Amino acid sequence: MKKLIVGIGGMTNGGKSTLARSLHQQIPNSCIIAQDAFFKDDSVVPVDSNGFKQYDMLDALHMDEMMSEVDSWCRDPESFLALQGLVTGHAAPSGQDKVYMLIVEGFLIFNYRPLNQLMDKSYVMEIPYDVCKKRRSSRVYTPPDPPGYFDGHVWPMYLKNRKELESMVTGIVLLDGLKSKEELLASVYDDIIKEIEILSGTGDVSDVKLN
Repeated sequence: MKKLIVGIGGMTNGGKSTLARSLHQQIPNSCIIAQDAFFKDDSVVPVDSNGFKQYDMLDALHMDEMMSEVDSWCRDPESFLALQGLVTGHAAPSGQDKVYMLIVEGFLIFNYRPLNQLMDKSYVMEIPYDVCKKRRSSRVYTPPDPPGYFDGHVWPMYLKNRKELESMVTGIVLLDGLKSKEELLASVYDDIIKEIEILSGTGDVSDVKLN
């Protein structure tokens, strides 16, 4: 059994979740752990001097619980998939290793050192400020964004976290979030399949084709 951990990070509304789901749908023996599932309750998220909830910080997340999930997958990917109700692919041919892939998706996954150190492949989605703001304004959050939240908290924190990321992580592949989801999937898929070929010990992955 071989394991591959792929990180997909980047700014809010950059297309992380869409790419992660598409990869999961195309690659057998894969699953997703999404950082958004680990936000703390709104009542305990700190507020800054402007009255803005500080959601775009690691302190707003239960990172210990997220790491527990990741560690559970690392210990036994097959059992983890079974607990998630996911069916694994067929057994690897004789002489080849079965490869399990974990997709870790979230806006601060690379800013948490215990997590980013586990990544085998790291991708960061990027889109321009104006596109990000427009996409953010079209979505409904619980609780909803208050007036001025994007410019007063979300974007400044993205810039801060992005700068921190650059000092912490090497080997990141930057992705243009303005490209179509099909283009993004194709480029990342091909990259990951090469890794799967290496790990499985075969140059033939005909059973793992992009649909």
